[in-house]
Amino acid sequence: MNLLECIGSQQIERLVQFRAKPNADLLVAIEAALAKEGISAGVIVSGLGALKKAVFRNLKWFPRTYPVTPSDRLYLEVENPMELVSLMGWIAPKKGGGVEIHAHFSASTVENESIVTLGGHLTQGTICGIKVVIAILVLSDAQVYAAEDPETRTFDIHFDNRPRERNHRDAQ
Repeated sequence: MNLLECIGSQQIERLVQFRAKPNADLLVAIEAALAKEGISAGVIVSGLGALKKAVFRNLKWFPRTYPVTPSDRLYLEVENPMELVSLMGWIAPKKGGGVEIHAHFSASTVENESIVTLGGHLTQGTICGIKVVIAILVLSDAQVYAAEDPETRTFDIHFDNRPRERNHRDAQ
């Protein structure tokens, strides 16, 4: 039984790190870094720092039919000092142009003298606090792209099935 929808392998070109300014929208800052560095494919491997506000988007249930609609989701807005404890995701060029960013994050905050951690999909409206540092592994975009998945009718990552070029280590 095949359990994989698709699989791909790309070369890691470099690591890019950046610090977003306080009060910056985190998703918009990531988009700006991608544009400045000419990144169209990558993996967000790390994100940490402080947030002033976070908007967590989560699926409430799996719909009977696709695509997922806003009524299938919950948006939770939290406006407290928070620690960004994780950020991960993928970046891929869209077939029609542009870049798709799909990222999830976790942030902790103090609630009733306890620490509470929340997580969800990164959307616009998540605002940086004192400092936020992001690390992205930049990939060769030759075999990765974002396009609509025919089953779920949502944008998702896809990989070309073309054979990759062999390098000298493959030949040994």
